[in-house]
Amino acid sequence: MVKSACYCVAYEQFETGIIPTLSNLKGADLSNSGIPGKTIVLGTGNFGTCLANHLAQKGHSVTIWGRSQEIVDSINTLHRNPKYLEHIALDHRLNATLKLEPESLKAASFLVLAIPTQSLRSVMEPIKDLISPSCIIVCAVKGIENDTYRFPIQIVEDVLGPASRDKIVVLSGPSFAIEVAEKQPTAVSVACRNAETNRATQALFHTSLFRVYTTDDPIGLEVAGALKNVIAIASGTLAGLGFQQNARAALLTRGLAEIARVGAALGANPITFMGLGGVGDLFLTCTSEKSRNYTVGYRLGKGESLDEVLRTLGSVAEGVSTSKAAYELCEKLKVDSPIIHVVYSVLYGGDTVANGLHRLLNREMKAEISNQ
Repeated sequence: MVKSACYCVAYEQFETGIIPTLSNLKGADLSNSGIPGKTIVLGTGNFGTCLANHLAQKGHSVTIWGRSQEIVDSINTLHRNPKYLEHIALDHRLNATLKLEPESLKAASFLVLAIPTQSLRSVMEPIKDLISPSCIIVCAVKGIENDTYRFPIQIVEDVLGPASRDKIVVLSGPSFAIEVAEKQPTAVSVACRNAETNRATQALFHTSLFRVYTTDDPIGLEVAGALKNVIAIASGTLAGLGFQQNARAALLTRGLAEIARVGAALGANPITFMGLGGVGDLFLTCTSEKSRNYTVGYRLGKGESLDEVLRTLGSVAEGVSTSKAAYELCEKLKVDSPIIHVVYSVLYGGDTVANGLHRLLNREMKAEISNQ
């Protein structure tokens, strides 16, 4: 009787709108605009588009920069991105441009970076002297630069100088761009060494349906965000080969252990890997066909060549380039990383998927928790 009474009360609240439905939330005013000021988003891909649209919907003055005339024109006139998130109607207040005007850069309170890691340095160099010292740089980029083994915040600091350190923030967490754009409830983390910068970035992005949590461990967020894409390729490969949930659970758990070992070697807080940007993002990326990296692995597991997969993928899978830098970084740090090693050997070393799997499954017996 008690359970029945509780159900009746809950149902009445649901019917009268006391408990909101998801559709009601999507239609609600969730602006919570917080901080005024101009924001520039670099990158018109999936994540750049969804973040720029999110901020425009909050009422911020937002300009998104891209290299495609077609995309820029379409955003400005049709309020659609014809290549990424094409079915999403973008906010009419969102402005797109091909050229970053000096006056706009100098006036920007926030600069959001949503471009591939391997292009980040070349994009930042020409504009470094136009960025205000007070501008907060938000890295929504996940990866490791080849040859230098630098993470995005380190690349930005290299370009802008050490004085920029307290103005560079990492934004990461389990957040497929399409679900953010569709106003599905999402939670992410932002990380900066400076608490005031962290709070300002949190206020910029936070809404009821895009919850933002703060942490003071940017390197931990970056390590997790980069390496989960490599593990996702392995997870997709297992699925493509026909393996089921036991294998996936084992891979994700051991993959998280590898990520944590790399993080520890770089000075990250181990607790970070238990949070949104760690296990949260790893789980999302490694279990969904919406993940580009998972899709790459799945198609490799089905027998396609890497060249064919990348030619027809339609967007960048950061894990492919990251796997090379990650493998070399692990070798440099002397960190045991068998999954990363196998992904690298399949993508770059001429190894077969079957042989890579065989090597993983036939490693020597070990303790689960150790310093190795």
